[in-house]
Amino acid sequence: MEQTTEVLRYAAFTTTPDGGNPAGVVLDATRLNDARMQAIAADIGYAETVFVTETTVDGDCRRNRVRYFSPIAEVPFCGHATIALAVALSGRDGAGTFIFDTPVGPVVIETAGQGAAVTASFTSVEPRVAEFPDGVLTTLLGLLGVDRGELHPAYPPMIAFAGNWHPILVFAERRTFDSFVFDPDPMRTLMDAQNWAGTVTTLYEIGPGEFDSRNLFPVGTITEDPATGSAAAAFGGYLRLLSLVEPPRRVVVHQGSHVGRPSVLTIDIPPSGGIIVSGEAVEIS
Repeated sequence: MEQTTEVLRYAAFTTTPDGGNPAGVVLDATRLNDARMQAIAADIGYAETVFVTETTVDGDCRRNRVRYFSPIAEVPFCGHATIALAVALSGRDGAGTFIFDTPVGPVVIETAGQGAAVTASFTSVEPRVAEFPDGVLTTLLGLLGVDRGELHPAYPPMIAFAGNWHPILVFAERRTFDSFVFDPDPMRTLMDAQNWAGTVTTLYEIGPGEFDSRNLFPVGTITEDPATGSAAAAFGGYLRLLSLVEPPRRVVVHQGSHVGRPSVLTIDIPPSGGIIVSGEAVEIS
């Protein structure tokens, strides 16, 4: 890696460096081309690395143009890297409001706190939901070794968008949710064929307004994502658009325990507009 490119490492949606979802953060990528950013992301090996490609937009030093790369490709949006970048910028520039111009549109981030206790909240783009194309849900369930009857009848399987498209599957039984396994290669093939740039999002309802989540993201050495902000936003949009909650509503998602990096994502669902996802982030030494 170039000596001139400083890469910070943060864990998002956690208060401890060994929890949450690690993200690479490059605060100044103004001189990096696409190939170099891709190489840095591959070298770091985290699910995503975020690059600030323009440090001041329209004369506003708290507005940045950003791009996100996984180890194998650019992704349109990444929630946990957004949280990580906002916390890193708060440490440098002070807490408050930031705007990130992302490939999916402008994302507003609010940060509060100081030192090691900074919380960041991003507001997603307008959410959408869609039905699975013919046969695709059957294929996906087959890859997980489960059938349609094992899904929760109150939560229809759909594809939801709030920056990335995420299939949403809610299981009826904890045992099924905890125990399903999958082969990463055919899962990646299906995700690429369907243009699912985010994760396959599976959930189990712990109690009212509280869910456990496993987010499948086969890329490099990774099979499951420890914390997925874009999936949390998509799930919030799914809940509102299918009238499964009465907004305004707060929902808490626990994620990452299945891969040893527990995370907590807070979803605030307003009556209209983007979904708000909040969490903390800490620097990894």
